[in-house]
Amino acid sequence: MRFGLDEFALASGSGLAHALNALLFFRSLREPRGARLRRALEALGPIFIKFGQVLSTRRDLVPADLADELAKLQDRVPPFPAELAAAEVERAFGKPVGELFERFEPQPVASASVAQVHLAVLLGGTEAAVKILRPGMLPVIVEDLALLDAGAGLVERFWADGKRLKPHEVVAEFARHLFDELDLMREAANASQLRRNFPDSPLLVVPEVYWDWCSSTVMTMQRMRGTPVSQVAELRRQGVDIPKLARTGVEIFFTQVFRDGFFHADMHPGNILVTPEGRYVALDFGIMGTLTEIDKQYLAQNFLAFFQRDYRRVAQAHLEAGWVPSDTRVDEFESAIRAVCEPIFDRPLKEISFGRVLLQLFQASRRFNVEIQPQLVMLQKTLLNIEGLGRQLDPDLDLWTTAKPFLEKWMREQVGLKGLLRAVRNEAPRWATMLPQLPRLLHRALAGDRVERIEGMLGELLVLERRRNRMIGVAVALLALALILAAALVLA
Repeated sequence: MRFGLDEFALASGSGLAHALNALLFFRSLREPRGARLRRALEALGPIFIKFGQVLSTRRDLVPADLADELAKLQDRVPPFPAELAAAEVERAFGKPVGELFERFEPQPVASASVAQVHLAVLLGGTEAAVKILRPGMLPVIVEDLALLDAGAGLVERFWADGKRLKPHEVVAEFARHLFDELDLMREAANASQLRRNFPDSPLLVVPEVYWDWCSSTVMTMQRMRGTPVSQVAELRRQGVDIPKLARTGVEIFFTQVFRDGFFHADMHPGNILVTPEGRYVALDFGIMGTLTEIDKQYLAQNFLAFFQRDYRRVAQAHLEAGWVPSDTRVDEFESAIRAVCEPIFDRPLKEISFGRVLLQLFQASRRFNVEIQPQLVMLQKTLLNIEGLGRQLDPDLDLWTTAKPFLEKWMREQVGLKGLLRAVRNEAPRWATMLPQLPRLLHRALAGDRVERIEGMLGELLVLERRRNRMIGVAVALLALALILAAALVLA
């Protein structure tokens, strides 16, 4: 009521809305509804703030004015006391902090909605960063998620556009990602996987995980040093080649997506440092995206078709992937895509807004009933992060020219002779195991099929027999009834 969120449930011109506004005459609703929603989430606390951040990435579900305003939410949460942090570490490992670390800094260097980070030195002198989950978060999160789900039910019931936005599904998706972030062992495993994907890379550095000091509530990793990527002036002072750094960021992103199918899905400037040599340093691995081989193939086809301005191929790729209904007219879908994408070509990044392009694509998606792919939502969010990062580093970066050679090389390796040989090499051990078993498996399948057919025939015969018996029983009963009636008539 305080922030006027009843506007989302009641039609603005309805009598009930007028009566409520008259009753609450003292409140001010001069701000746009998006700003009032953002301030309400800020007042509700860190979980609702994080929900607003996730919601801001779902431009396929949320109106543009709300998504733009929710994107302004930031994680600026006061840290919890050092005593609680030390107690959480001792509870996780069953030892005092002094026996686990040579030094443990009581003042955190970073604080977010669900965890904060302290610097430390391990026994033996290794510098480390210790991420600690906020104590008592789980009960609060469960209660807040229940409130969010109840709110989703109200939105779906009373808001005209509520059912199409699928609010229950949005809350469920948010809950899944949130619970993943609450398990720091999962985050540690994500960091370890990403580090294995980039061993001794000249492009990206990923901290090593110290598993002996990790639990579901505490994660200890290598301390990383560098300059935040947003401090461009300081990076220039250190002699870092900024345009090259921007191109490197694009290469890292496409390598993670198309080579590995495993990418950092929270690449905002607060999670990225840069070394004096110009290498990226990744931090915070709570949100990672994954793609299947099929997803990667269709995405690569779409990207290459976009770069070549082959909009018909884009439309056909969507049809082949099942992302649009099979009865969609390719020519109409092609025309809609062309209207969105043609104006952005041959322009530097400073003149392109991926947020606006994605918004226009989502509007076209609604028109053609495009089925939103949950596994691609994180990719869309990461693309928006890449846009913001690229604008800070090099507004003149030509994203198309930078990415196109990489994608063309990847497609050649995947679709050409190299890709075929690699697939055969990967599958050869499985084939070597399966081939000797094929005759026996085939015989078993045929025998099983024959047995199933015989069992099916017997079952049908039993059903017919039961039906025949029931009919005989009914006939006998009718005959007996007739005889009884006849006897009664004779006696009468």
